[in-house]
Amino acid sequence: MNDKVNWRDDIASVVFPVHGHGAICAVHRGAFRTLIGAEASPEDCLGYFLRYETAFRSAAGAKIARKGILVGTNLHLTSRDIGRSLLEGEQIASGEQS
Repeated sequence: MNDKVNWRDDIASVVFPVHGHGAICAVHRGAFRTLIGAEASPEDCLGYFLRYETAFRSAAGAKIARKGILVGTNLHLTSRDIGRSLLEGEQIASGEQS
């Protein structure tokens, strides 16, 4: 498994390894379009991922736990998965707790 974040043209997605899970996670360009609020180029998607990488990785871990995804099984994140993680991060940063 590659430890690098990549853009895959064949699935129009950013893909990244999920550490400790032995699989990759994909985030489709459509999810980035929703998050960014505009059409997103591959470079825009990669830049957004790198800016919020912690939230993306947290969202992957949360989805694995919530859905009981088996080790080695690839997964994808939706804009809702990522948005939830971004909001939780903002609440923690501002001292709010749910």
